[in-house]
Amino acid sequence: MRKIAVLFSFLIAVFTVYAQPTQKPPLHGKNWMAITGKPLAATAGAMIFQQGGNAVDAACAMLAATCTMWDVLSWGGETQALIYNPKTKKVIAINALGIAPTGATVEFFKSKGYAFPPEYGPLAAVTPGTPGGLCYMLANYGTMSLEQVLKPAIELATGYPIEAQTANAMERGKERIKQWPYSAKVFLPHLGEKREAPEAGEIFVQKDLLVSLSKMVEAEREALKKKKSRKEAIMAAYDRFYKGDIAAEFVRGCREQGGLITMEDLSKWKVLEEEPLSVNYKGIDVYKLQQWTQGPMLLQSLNILENFDLKKMGYNSSKYIHTIYQTMNLAFADRDFYYGDPYFAPQEPIKGLLNKEYAKLRAAQINQDKNDPLIAPGDPYPFEGKTNPYTELLRNWNRSGDGNRNFVPAHDSTSVAYSSQIKTDEVVAGNAELWGLWDGKVSPNGGDLEGAAYIDRMWRGTTSVEAADKEGWVVSITPSGGWLPACIAGNTGVGMSQRLQSFVLDASLNPYNVIEPGKRPRVTLTPTLAMKDGKPYLSFAVQGGDTQDQNLLQFFLNMVEFGMTVQQACEAANVNSNQLWLSLGGTKMEDRKPRPGAILVGNSTPETVRNELKNMGYKVTTGNRTSGPINAIYFDWKHGSFWGGSSNHGEDYGIGW
Repeated sequence: MRKIAVLFSFLIAVFTVYAQPTQKPPLHGKNWMAITGKPLAATAGAMIFQQGGNAVDAACAMLAATCTMWDVLSWGGETQALIYNPKTKKVIAINALGIAPTGATVEFFKSKGYAFPPEYGPLAAVTPGTPGGLCYMLANYGTMSLEQVLKPAIELATGYPIEAQTANAMERGKERIKQWPYSAKVFLPHLGEKREAPEAGEIFVQKDLLVSLSKMVEAEREALKKKKSRKEAIMAAYDRFYKGDIAAEFVRGCREQGGLITMEDLSKWKVLEEEPLSVNYKGIDVYKLQQWTQGPMLLQSLNILENFDLKKMGYNSSKYIHTIYQTMNLAFADRDFYYGDPYFAPQEPIKGLLNKEYAKLRAAQINQDKNDPLIAPGDPYPFEGKTNPYTELLRNWNRSGDGNRNFVPAHDSTSVAYSSQIKTDEVVAGNAELWGLWDGKVSPNGGDLEGAAYIDRMWRGTTSVEAADKEGWVVSITPSGGWLPACIAGNTGVGMSQRLQSFVLDASLNPYNVIEPGKRPRVTLTPTLAMKDGKPYLSFAVQGGDTQDQNLLQFFLNMVEFGMTVQQACEAANVNSNQLWLSLGGTKMEDRKPRPGAILVGNSTPETVRNELKNMGYKVTTGNRTSGPINAIYFDWKHGSFWGGSSNHGEDYGIGW
């Protein structure tokens, strides 16, 4: 009888997924598709397409617009991109992540009592990457001028009606913002009044940013007057930002407020074009950025999951959830120990980590009946024909001591609550500021504020940009950095990145990701492209800190294994594992440590499945929302059209034609 009840509950869950219409309609187009985190920014992409631009032009316009609108990022942040070039029929990777500045050493931060580099303020900043990344992509793969592509962002900087989510984030963060005079000037136009931030719908003006963007356009114009090529003219704007008067004011403002970035740091930094990493899953080639991101974690997971019949298990059955959770934990353990900047020693064993035989070994380590709270990094070195130099660190992994950063964590406890409750054995609050669910007060049911702060650190998000055109260009970007409350560098209007916090100061946590001047931190940011039969199949990305590749893995499987449409897959319930080291936030080691067995599942998950998971050793939390906003484009070669998907949560929006 119990088996019949379980089967009945499972069939109801499956029927619910496939029978109900999606909350947002799928997007359709035959000429182009533009999707990103804000409706106005998606419109910016559409404007560029309508003017004859390609997908790279449109993606750059959307990137510029989202930075100008503070869509959980700023112009001083970082840009990570994958581009499919139909002329070469190759996927290329763009590394526009900033570097640790001069003086950013382990000794410097430990002398201040930090367990990790600080979470906010000028000491949290790597060098800006987004302006350079945008210019590089546009110059090498776009068709338009920088002036054309920046026009929507410049119009936004002159003033646009600010949306409630961003305006309220400014108001909630105003006490921190007031520590930084240049930030207060921009974000708090009503100083001294009861509400000091803009109101929703108020025209939000950014005069300093307008000047900075106009200077870049001016540099391009001057170069064109001197008969420079289109590419040379765009790179003249690049140079003005990183070597000219914009750079000088950025450095002055940064250092005035206690930051470390120097003119030499900016002038030496450059965008890197790389070979992406990829694996083949059942005939589909999936591409990710290199191991300076968490992207290979998804590739490792796919390699492991090839050893199981997922379709037979059934979408979000207890066996499926258990297999996904254990697989992700194995991949995350490897991520947490082995991933780092490939341009610095020691060299990460990425070939071994992506080896199919290594994946079989890891798959065999999964306990089919219980959660394994002791999952640790494996040893991929033998699969490269090498000996692991860190066997002693591996033996002692996860036994690190404690530390303190000596400051209050940002996104403070009052900014993390759901208006639509997460219901569970323990009520916890989520990152409402990020996901637009804030109701202005802490959960009326009380709420676990410590748990809320943890979830906030785990889900902390950014935005994503997806673009494709009929010529075959495809772009997937996950930019970030400089989120609210941001420290603005002088009179540039540019918010500084906070990505330095993703380094570690203790080699026992990850010997490949220890902070060092000139080095890039291992980031969570992770765009994705998939190819099938030599053609683009999917372009997809998501915001949400350490959950990004968890969400994207399940989105991909939803389509490939369970036949969902792209919009169904964007909206489908996922599961989140907390059994990993967090990459962002917190004030001490304890804030980032793994929470073995902690799992978030959709609140539509049948009680029988939840009970089975509890019997397997899981601490089950349920929520209405289990994924950051996924944005995706599916290439329908049968009909010669695009399908666009955009999450039913948050402000993400797409336009197709």
